[in-house]
Amino acid sequence: MSVALIFKIAAVGILVSILSQILKHSGREEQAFIVSLAGLILVLMWIVPCIYDLFTTVQNLFQL
Repeated sequence: MSVALIFKIAAVGILVSILSQILKHSGREEQAFIVSLAGLILVLMWIVPCIYDLFTTVQNLFQL
């Protein structure tokens, strides 16, 4: 996992939390939920390949 990925995830987290708070305070809880869900899906799309690589590496490590 590269440091750039960690910074991207942090940036998305900060942006989603700011947008969510703005939307909640303006009375748009549904849109705030959708923004949070979209941020989660975006981050998961970045993380899943890294998790797959981890499991592949562990599997190759313990293969006989």
